[in-house]
Amino acid sequence: MAGSHLNDRYDLYEFDRLMRERFGVICGLDEAGRGPLAGDVYAAAVILPAELRIDGINDSKKLTEKKREMLYDEITEKAVAWSVATASVEEIDSLNILNAAMLAMKRAYEGLKVGADMAFADGNKTPALPIKCEAVVKGDALSASIAAASILAKVSRDRYMKELSEKYPMYRFEKHKGYGTKLHYQMLDEYGASDVHRKSFLVKYYDSKK
Repeated sequence: MAGSHLNDRYDLYEFDRLMRERFGVICGLDEAGRGPLAGDVYAAAVILPAELRIDGINDSKKLTEKKREMLYDEITEKAVAWSVATASVEEIDSLNILNAAMLAMKRAYEGLKVGADMAFADGNKTPALPIKCEAVVKGDALSASIAAASILAKVSRDRYMKELSEKYPMYRFEKHKGYGTKLHYQMLDEYGASDVHRKSFLVKYYDSKK
């Protein structure tokens, strides 16, 4: 489906309306945290009511933290069903980040209290689900359901990284959320890797310092 009939003619809700006409109940899937050097990868699944329009839903990366938090509350209150799930640092290191992200998406779908007829996953890969799932490149900017999932996944992961920052204050996770910023690498140089760091992500960095 990626790149097939998706274009700027559709707003996020129009895309979902068209997909409901074709498939019935649809579910949006997205993940957060594929790029960071530390922490679990998160994913969310969301089924929105057909008639619902939530003002401001968009790709989570285009929203402020405050706006994402507000939308998180509205989405979780009004969605037909929603679920957030994770794949652990250990699973990331053993499976690789792509497979771990797909596993988190699968778990998120499995956590829904309501079934769907069709799922749409952001990106160009799909998790193994018991229903048909299609990948939608830049889906969080095309589908309200995927955008809603991106917000739930992003907010949930940011909250988790703030919790980690209390347990591991030396790494300043609340500042960079685990991403490979200059500050984060400085903290790694000073304190070494913790048990919440993705060891597979740090191999090249440590090799470059030998």
